[in-house]
Amino acid sequence: MNGTRGQARGKRKASNSPEEPRSAKRPVNGKHSPEDESPDVEEIEYDDETSDSPMLYAGLPGSPGEWQDTIQNVVRNVVAIRFCQTCSFDTDTALTSEATGFVVDAQRGYILTNRHVVGAGPFWGHCVFDNHEEVDCYPVYRDPVHDFGILRYDPKALKYMQVDGLELCPDQAKVGAEIRVVGNDAGEKLSILSGVISRLDRNAPEYGEGYSDFNTCYYQANAAASGGSSGSPVVSKDGSAVALQAGGRSDGASTDYFLPLDRPLRALQCIQQGKPVTRGDIQCHFLLKPFDECRRLGLSPKWEAAMRQAFPDETNMLVAEIVLPMGPSDKKIEEGDVLIKVNDELITQFIRLDDIMDSSVGKTVKILLQRGGEDVEVDIEVGDLHKITPDRFVTVAGASFHNLSYQQARLYAVPVQGVFVCESAGSFRFDGGDHGWIIQTVDHKKVPDLDSFIEVMKGIPDRARVVITYKHLRDLHTLNTTIIYIDRHWSAKMKMAIRNDETGLWDFSDLSDPLPPVVPQRRTASFIELDHMPDPKIAELIKSFVHISCTMPIKLDGFPKNRRWGMGLVIDAEKGLVLISRAIVPYDLCDITVTIADSIFVEGKVVFLHPLQNYTVVQYDPSLVDAPVKSARLSSIPLKQGAETYFLGYNRIGRVVHSKTNVTEVTAVAIPANSGAPRYRAINVDAITIDSPLGSTCNSGVLVAPDGTVQALWLSYLGERSHCSQRDEEYYLGMGTPSLLPVIEAIQKGDTPKLRILSVEFRAIPMSQASVMGVSDDWIKKVTEANRSHHQLFMVSKRAFERVNQPVSLLEGDIILTLNGKICTTISDFDIMYSNDVLEALIIRDCEVMQLEIQTVSADDIETDHAVSFCGAVFHRPHQAVRQQISKLHSEVYVSSRIRGSPAYQYGVAPTNFITHVNGQPTPDLKSFIEETRKIPDNTYFRLKAVTFDSVPWVITMKKNDHYFPTMEWIKDANEPCGWRRVSYEGNMVFEGEAVDGVPTVTEDADME
Repeated sequence: MNGTRGQARGKRKASNSPEEPRSAKRPVNGKHSPEDESPDVEEIEYDDETSDSPMLYAGLPGSPGEWQDTIQNVVRNVVAIRFCQTCSFDTDTALTSEATGFVVDAQRGYILTNRHVVGAGPFWGHCVFDNHEEVDCYPVYRDPVHDFGILRYDPKALKYMQVDGLELCPDQAKVGAEIRVVGNDAGEKLSILSGVISRLDRNAPEYGEGYSDFNTCYYQANAAASGGSSGSPVVSKDGSAVALQAGGRSDGASTDYFLPLDRPLRALQCIQQGKPVTRGDIQCHFLLKPFDECRRLGLSPKWEAAMRQAFPDETNMLVAEIVLPMGPSDKKIEEGDVLIKVNDELITQFIRLDDIMDSSVGKTVKILLQRGGEDVEVDIEVGDLHKITPDRFVTVAGASFHNLSYQQARLYAVPVQGVFVCESAGSFRFDGGDHGWIIQTVDHKKVPDLDSFIEVMKGIPDRARVVITYKHLRDLHTLNTTIIYIDRHWSAKMKMAIRNDETGLWDFSDLSDPLPPVVPQRRTASFIELDHMPDPKIAELIKSFVHISCTMPIKLDGFPKNRRWGMGLVIDAEKGLVLISRAIVPYDLCDITVTIADSIFVEGKVVFLHPLQNYTVVQYDPSLVDAPVKSARLSSIPLKQGAETYFLGYNRIGRVVHSKTNVTEVTAVAIPANSGAPRYRAINVDAITIDSPLGSTCNSGVLVAPDGTVQALWLSYLGERSHCSQRDEEYYLGMGTPSLLPVIEAIQKGDTPKLRILSVEFRAIPMSQASVMGVSDDWIKKVTEANRSHHQLFMVSKRAFERVNQPVSLLEGDIILTLNGKICTTISDFDIMYSNDVLEALIIRDCEVMQLEIQTVSADDIETDHAVSFCGAVFHRPHQAVRQQISKLHSEVYVSSRIRGSPAYQYGVAPTNFITHVNGQPTPDLKSFIEETRKIPDNTYFRLKAVTFDSVPWVITMKKNDHYFPTMEWIKDANEPCGWRRVSYEGNMVFEGEAVDGVPTVTEDADME
């Protein structure tokens, strides 16, 4: 990890091995989806697993009796901390985890733990004592730099256990001292690890690009602690805490790093006395370096002799490593300067330097340095560390922002200024990285700090498009410029969150309502011309191409993305109708932007979603477009294998490419189902493949006849998740236009197509397999005569679970011979289902010919039209993809997705679960689910009975959190401008149209499953 950070800022720490906080994330239970796999240990993560294993002793030298009384006293004061960092903030991402802490003031209820546990942002958690009493805890202090924080619990809430608190004795830390680390190690309830302090002068470990401590020394020992031990007390034989467990090696070496308790003790005393914890800094990062290296940097023999005489046990001096531009030390201290004196006092230790800085906030200190053998004396004003540590953030347009922190500035050696994007989502979802963006300008106005950013955003109307310039902390040489679409309707309120150290919560307040959208005006544009086309009619097709961008504020139907784009085909220029892949526009709770001729932006809306054939029809207002848009002519003649055609498509960078090609195959599409996260996929439709390599590089396009008639759409088909790469597979295939025509004709007449479907999935089988399954030679002969190019029949491979009760007709394994008297040898022969309530079928079942009357079902009720967000999870009716894969529905309350850092994530409410009961009450549908969850008081436990996708029942106990994760309904409503109505709940209050305070940002894929 040091190499990563060193490369980012051009410097490197004096360490040759990776280091990490002592915690390692694991699933809460075995019912999580594949997305819960642990990332690399190089990320700052924490243990997510506990057990009721007995107390473990590891490597205790000597007689255990020597420590027994001490350990018994310490154990009573050690707690397991289970917590959520509810949203991304500063260096921390949203997460749920577990760590350790210990009571340091039983009378007031103060617990000491690590800063990387408390986090810089919103924290929600509780502590569990050794007797399994659980008490809520809240942060009262997190240090801006050093890796410690203080939590508070209510001592009166602890009823069955006597807690005395551990005394903090930093002076007892000595080289050779025998110590014990008592904490929640590797997910165990309690482990006791032994060690011996081997070093007191180690520089603070670097943890990569997240939070790291600095400007302090660390102790080193060989206790071999691991995941979950963050915040454990390091105790001496008399039971005093001498250090705080913080980090260690991640490469198998049994080396641990402990934080000295001098600063935690001072902070605790200030809090106990009701005083502010003053923290001073001059924005200069020092390192401990040995005398030989200091001599190479220019330390004179005179000062070396003075230091060795004053501090005979010291072997290091403090050397400036990073001086932040525009800070108090800028142009006064230079990198490589050796610190000699502060206020005429010789200094070799961080502890004394901290003492001076913390007591000199707002004052000037006199510093003597050695630079290349010369004495340099400077006066520097000591700044307030708390003022350069963000304690507020603003949420707007789906993203969150705060002032750049000292932590991030020090990491990249930049000034402590600028607007930092702590949650890059919504309108501010930038490409090329999720974390580390600094906003430079918005709408051509500079935004040097958060206040100026807020004022600029207040003046931008909803649905506006504005120019944003921004940089990334890892590449400050590059100024990025982009145009973003401002969404102030799905998350209309601009909200400010401010840390409240009295309550331990973050207080939310509304800043402004959005300005209404500017009335769109008619605009003029012209299309590009395609060169080297075989026929002008094919070249004219460019006037039927439009760019479609779709963004989704919440994830429904198991869809894995928040935004998609592709090429749409205009099928009716007068009405503004466009065809697009359903892998681009999967449902209608979304914002759609149609770009015409690369010049005109117009809003679009979904008018039709095909239940099986993987396309969506979008409509825009053609009165806003002054451009020669043409309606594409669609062929009614199916493409055949081997036919010559012309391919036009959009490649991965949005450019039109084209080439002559041939159809290689026309066969029933066979997109594998995704059992880990069922999502929409095309079934019962023919797929076309071509021999041009362009087909595999374009997610959208068309196949065109020489006269310019569109013979097929080239669409993106979303498939299963790859087990190797954990990425969602996409397939690029063609779909013939003849099957589109009935639907398009109905839409053009102003009607909503009323489709009927067979709730089964078909699979093609060859004649050899058909004969074994009972198809007679006479029928085989009829099949070969009916279709000379494809000798095949279709078998029912899967039935979908129906919402309505109907007699069982088709079963898995049935072979379809005819429908309404016509032999079915191609998948398009089944298209008659779309317009018939009843079909007369001749089938083979168990080697016998049977005649059935098959009732089709309406496709009107298939799409999701109601969703509920509760405790950070999104629930809705099981969508069609679920019903296509499952044989039994356990309830109509299905978990579609969840947010990291939420109660749902912490307690294991996993996607693909069904919720059947809340506190013992049945919840067969969303209405009953909302009624029961509204009865639950905030911050109290309740029970959920769930059933996994594999029909395994289990019970979840979970704590409600209305402050950060209020309950919200999304209801489809054609009368609303966005097509959906929002209802939010807070206690007994109901809010129509807008979310209550504390609604979390809906993030992109990394933060939501």
